[in-house]
Amino acid sequence: MALAQRTAQQSLRRLAVQRPAFKFTTPAAVAFGNAFISQRRHAAATTVSALQAHDSILAKQRLNRPVAPHLGIYKPQITWYGSAFNRITGVALSGGMYLFGIGYLVAPALGWHLESSVIAASFAAWPVALKVFTKFAVAMPFVYHSLNGFRHLAWDTASLIENGMVQKTGWAVVGLSVVGALGLAVFV
Repeated sequence: MALAQRTAQQSLRRLAVQRPAFKFTTPAAVAFGNAFISQRRHAAATTVSALQAHDSILAKQRLNRPVAPHLGIYKPQITWYGSAFNRITGVALSGGMYLFGIGYLVAPALGWHLESSVIAASFAAWPVALKVFTKFAVAMPFVYHSLNGFRHLAWDTASLIENGMVQKTGWAVVGLSVVGALGLAVFV
């Protein structure tokens, strides 16, 4: 029998008869006999406080709890979309304002022309469809965020907070936002 085969057989035999603590030992350690050399450490006697015992019991119980279901099992509602869109429009509006403000401040140093007259002249040269689309894209987040802000102010007074009214005002804000943004895009 070849030396490699004998070494492999011995390693497997050692793994088969070893104590359970060594079941994750690498085959190389078993082959060289290092797997069975262990170091004993005597633990000092410690006391566990009642709080630590309580925490460990809770930690063990948490492992047995079921994982909470994700949003995919719930029926989507206007309140979800409304809340998400309100946050998105708020970030878009404030982020856009910050970016334009920073650009306006650094424009002279970089040779950019962000003066109102230059922007208005550039915008006037665009095709009508592109102008209307751009104005709608800018007006929609502003109108929606503003109308939803009024809705939240009404909720702060504890009115319109019933489930039915929350649904109705949510759809009303969406509809009025589209109509208002179209009106601003076409007539302004």
